[in-house]
Amino acid sequence: MLDQTKTDKLGELKSVLAQALGNDAVSDDPAARELFSQDIWTKGELAEFVVAPNNLEALSAAAAAANERGIAFNPRGGGMSYTKGYTPDREGVAILDMSRMNRILDLNVDDMYVTVEAGCTWVDLHEALSAKGVRTPFWGPLSGLSSTIGGGLSQNNAFFGAGKYGTTGDSVLSVTVVLADGTIVRTGSAGTTGAKPFWRHYGPDLTGLFCGDCGVLGYKAEITLRLIKAPREETWASYEFDNAGGYADAMSALMREDIATEIFGFDPNLTRVRMARASMLSDAKALKNVMKKQGNLLSALKEGAKVAMAGRGFMADAKYNLHYTVEGHSKAGVKEEIAILNAICEAHGGKSIENSIPKIIRANPFGPLNSILGPSGERWVPIHGLVPVSETRDCLAKIDAAFDAMRKEFDDHGIVTGYLLTSMSTTGVIIEPVFLWPEELFEIHRQTVEPGMLSKVGTHDANPAATAVVAKGRQVVLDAFRQHGAAHFQIGRTYPYLETREDATRALLEKIKDIVDPQRIINPGALGLE
Repeated sequence: MLDQTKTDKLGELKSVLAQALGNDAVSDDPAARELFSQDIWTKGELAEFVVAPNNLEALSAAAAAANERGIAFNPRGGGMSYTKGYTPDREGVAILDMSRMNRILDLNVDDMYVTVEAGCTWVDLHEALSAKGVRTPFWGPLSGLSSTIGGGLSQNNAFFGAGKYGTTGDSVLSVTVVLADGTIVRTGSAGTTGAKPFWRHYGPDLTGLFCGDCGVLGYKAEITLRLIKAPREETWASYEFDNAGGYADAMSALMREDIATEIFGFDPNLTRVRMARASMLSDAKALKNVMKKQGNLLSALKEGAKVAMAGRGFMADAKYNLHYTVEGHSKAGVKEEIAILNAICEAHGGKSIENSIPKIIRANPFGPLNSILGPSGERWVPIHGLVPVSETRDCLAKIDAAFDAMRKEFDDHGIVTGYLLTSMSTTGVIIEPVFLWPEELFEIHRQTVEPGMLSKVGTHDANPAATAVVAKGRQVVLDAFRQHGAAHFQIGRTYPYLETREDATRALLEKIKDIVDPQRIINPGALGLE
């Protein structure tokens, strides 16, 4: 229960922000407060209100006003967290909604960089850059329809381009950050008075300080990313494996070649879930986009026929499967490089299958986010770890053994498990187990999933017993990751970070937090920093 002094300060802050930013920028509507206080895994404490600045100056003013009154802000981007990344873990917290800061500020193809506001989505950036024949090296997660670039930088993420170029932070040149007291800081060459944000490494790498920080060190306002020419050619391949060992070893060997821009794979369970979840409507849209990418009518018809004939049938007897994309500037070049990777898969017992999955994903990079539900309306939640390439097989074996030990509990509660593998440059593999189980939906699910999909899938009653088993399963996976010294993206309030730091590292982090946020009011609790 908040004391009267804190309650008065919250009321005063709302009034000040409404006057400074406009009434439409501040909301204490109960439905908005509830929506912004939950992620796809859990509900946090109810936020006191939601504030949505629309530019750098408004953000700075909001931060200064909150700091003056000692009120905490939790910054929120697209809301696709599953690790309590922004959900309040205490009373008296407001949500800082970055969705109105969504502009592309400077698309500079001469100097090959682009500057965006933190609330710009990956899909909006991709469309703008594609029109100019350029892109960022890492160009977004699968959730890029809603996920923001500021959120990606704060949490780190994986997918398009990650196999070759790493995560969001590896493509960033400069960040404009608002500190707790409203101070505006620019990093890299942008920190030089009057200079362009074209270079990251000018003196100490202050940009890196705000990469993967879960938004606890400052409010990201503007982000500059490096550009590259969009590759002229791409090709794809898919292989299936009879067992997890060959699948994992092939993944590791493929990554060491540093050729594929994405490598990803599914175990049999997740493959079946994905195929069951896809709607015929989305299949038709996906096929259309695959055909559009072919460049001429004959090629389009050939590719469309191959995908349509393959359909989902080739996954009916699902095995472990790997998929990868190779891109470049000539047909001969990509053909030569993918042949190297295909030989590796075959050497590890892989069998070539129709490459519909990587082809469709590349043609439809930021599709609807219907995958946050199961095929019958089940809730879905992942948990992940980033492990060294050489430990992929052993870590998977530990997780499989843990799931086998829990199999009766899973079966008794209707819980389905599976996992996804994703490559991160040449040094780390993301292992992402997922859980699907019958449970009632949150408002964030209803707001995110397409209405047509919601109308087709079933609904479920509250099922706390099953959710408790899922929570237990997630912890079992975390224990396995910890044995392998795994790193994590989206640390939030789920993955053990501060508690696992060496003493000197922890002390340094605490000192940095004290400098940028002395009152500890920026996303308190995330990273373990109170």
